[in-house]
Amino acid sequence: MTELNEQQLIETGGGLPEGADRRSRRSAETRERLFLAAMGLFAEKGFAETTVEDITNAADVGKGTFFNYFPSKEHLLIAFSDMQLGKMERFVEYARSSKEPMREFFRSLSQQLTAEPAKKPDMVRALLQANLSSPTVRDVMRKKNAHGEGLMAQLVQIGQDRGEFRRDVPAVEIARVFRQMTFGTLLLWSVYGDDSLAERLERAIDILWTGFVPREPVTSGAAKS
Repeated sequence: MTELNEQQLIETGGGLPEGADRRSRRSAETRERLFLAAMGLFAEKGFAETTVEDITNAADVGKGTFFNYFPSKEHLLIAFSDMQLGKMERFVEYARSSKEPMREFFRSLSQQLTAEPAKKPDMVRALLQANLSSPTVRDVMRKKNAHGEGLMAQLVQIGQDRGEFRRDVPAVEIARVFRQMTFGTLLLWSVYGDDSLAERLERAIDILWTGFVPREPVTSGAAKS
């Protein structure tokens, strides 16, 4: 599958349109600098310990500039969630016309969703800290997670329609298990922070897939014990 453009997805709207003017490009570049600086600081110092001034200093912009793009530092995490949802929306769109086997498709999806956190395991811990410590982030993330689960369920439904997923389990339940597997694997890996994430995800998908595929029908000529 063609890899999605991660920098474009930093824009919550999915990237600038082709032919955007210089002012729009400069605005997008400033927003991206703030976003990337914040993610690095959250990983290095922790979410609670990072101030808006820390972020603007790291991004080399004035403190007042920050609030032209984000109402608070919590909204940076919401932007990260929007970036992840943007990836999933593009995967759903691609899946509707693609003939790629669903097993490979979901393997690609798990790799894409963990691409940024995999660069810095401390970021995973910082994101978890923010969700645990900030009611603002937690309330918004519940809604974002519900949206993400719905998108994943659409992917599973496409697989069920193709006969690649079992149909005796609702699509939303399979979607929830897959997302829990991805998040859980990422969270456990962040404790170690080594280069084993890809292998862990591959192994988890291989094992999980045995529960996703359609059950073999029992034939009338099956041997009786």
